Amino acid sequence: MKKPYIFAVDDDPQVLQAIQRDLRKEYRKDFRILATASANEGLEALKDLKNKGEDIALFVSDQRMPEMYGVDFLEKAKKIYPEAKRVLLTAYSDIDAAIKAINDVQLDYYLMKPWTPPEERLFPVLNDLIDDWQSGHIPSFHGIKVVGHQWSPQSHTIKDFLSGNMIPYQWIDILSNNKGKELLQLNELDDTRLPIIFFEDGSYLVQPKLAELANKIGLKTEAKQALYDVAIIGAGPSGLAAGVYGGSEGLNTILIEKRAPGGQAGTSSRIENYLGFPKGLSGSDLARRAITQATRFGVEFLSPQEVDRIELLNQYKTIHLKDGSSINTKSILISTGVDYRKHPAKGIEKFTGAGVYYGAANTEAHACKNQEIFIVGGGNSAGQAAVYLSRFAKNVYIVIRRPDLTSSMSSYLIDQINEVPNIHLLSKTNLMEVKGDEQLNSVVLEHVETNEITEKNASALFIFIGARPYTHWLPKEIMLNNKGFVETGHSLKQHGEFKKTWKLERDPSLLETSIPGIFASGDVRAGAMNRVASAVGEGSMAIKFIHEYLAEN
Repeated sequence: MKKPYIFAVDDDPQVLQAIQRDLRKEYRKDFRILATASANEGLEALKDLKNKGEDIALFVSDQRMPEMYGVDFLEKAKKIYPEAKRVLLTAYSDIDAAIKAINDVQLDYYLMKPWTPPEERLFPVLNDLIDDWQSGHIPSFHGIKVVGHQWSPQSHTIKDFLSGNMIPYQWIDILSNNKGKELLQLNELDDTRLPIIFFEDGSYLVQPKLAELANKIGLKTEAKQALYDVAIIGAGPSGLAAGVYGGSEGLNTILIEKRAPGGQAGTSSRIENYLGFPKGLSGSDLARRAITQATRFGVEFLSPQEVDRIELLNQYKTIHLKDGSSINTKSILISTGVDYRKHPAKGIEKFTGAGVYYGAANTEAHACKNQEIFIVGGGNSAGQAAVYLSRFAKNVYIVIRRPDLTSSMSSYLIDQINEVPNIHLLSKTNLMEVKGDEQLNSVVLEHVETNEITEKNASALFIFIGARPYTHWLPKEIMLNNKGFVETGHSLKQHGEFKKTWKLERDPSLLETSIPGIFASGDVRAGAMNRVASAVGEGSMAIKFIHEYLAEN
């Protein structure tokens, strides 16, 4: 934890040097000492310190300064750091001004100059003030602060991006937390242009695009090299595993992700059936471990970067990105996974990000405290979200069309749900409509058998209703099944067009697509098992086949 500051201002260099010397002698173990000869420069420094999230315990200011009187400086400083203690240094002739300041600006104390010996005339006074400050002080958050509206889709996108990339941040709702208003007023910013992100260096971004935010926090969005052995598109469990194995086996590897590592698995609050973790682990923890492991082996990771198209040139491939840049590679692994299907209920689109969320249970969980929460879906992701959200919400309702969860959810999750008293199953029920003003207020449900319509209060709705493959961007030469999943290996021979496009004497390898040198693994692939462990297995297997392809070319 960073030490708080003691801030001294005096235009006389000798006096400033003396007070700085005495403060450092007594307090440098627990405080940082900051001193300036200019009151105006001091006020500018305070703004910067406030943006950085620094704490100030005590101001010590001279009264007679050419730029402004000390009481005026302390009055302005109080608006920036209202909890800090304030001490005025005065000459005998300024006692009346000091006494008046006690009433006008809540001055805590005034000291006559000179204050020697400090052990008798300075330190006892300051010690009492510092003790008083520390008794009520709550340390400021050091790191990224996001100021926005709780029910703003833009704010949700920023929070989801930061949490997905495992970047710590503090969320400040402008309507419920005065710290947000203080930061905006201090920097003369308009609250109609939220979200605004404040950084630890004191700078800020107003309504940033994700690429701009990524560059600011140090994520890489540009490739370093001219040619790669393998480019992996998608950083879910399968892509991450391929990255680890590709890097560890000496392949020049680049990993491209449009949002954050982990894919859908990365949003899971708890994965309890993954080998080697008897107590389970969160999806974000799995992604963090995997990214750390991959980058240790020299794998480049680009995020957020979205692929626009793939261009084929003999045995080389060029990946064109949405930002106009491109990456040249000898082989490609497609591990883009799946997207949540959009729910057809009336009003869903209007409130997406403003009470309606696809996945994202971890990001918005704290906003659900003591609220009525609904989850649509009966798979493992829905069950994990329900158990996690039940720790915050007053009640969690799982809405499913089926009679029960047994056909779609793992038994260990069903057992957990049955043991949580504030999780309720609404079976044989459809979500028909969501309602609200600026944010979600209620959901309209219909019973499948009786057609009975009910409307229930709802603060948040989380949707987990199955998935569709993220394949619409692929070139037409890559064959898909009738549901849009990528065909690989022997199953390609079922397509009548296969022989027209495949011109090699050998058959495609197990995870190879209809284009030689382009492979697919994980949930995006037709016939995948839709389990984290199988996705990881396929990603590692794909590297073996890529090695074979590179050897023959």
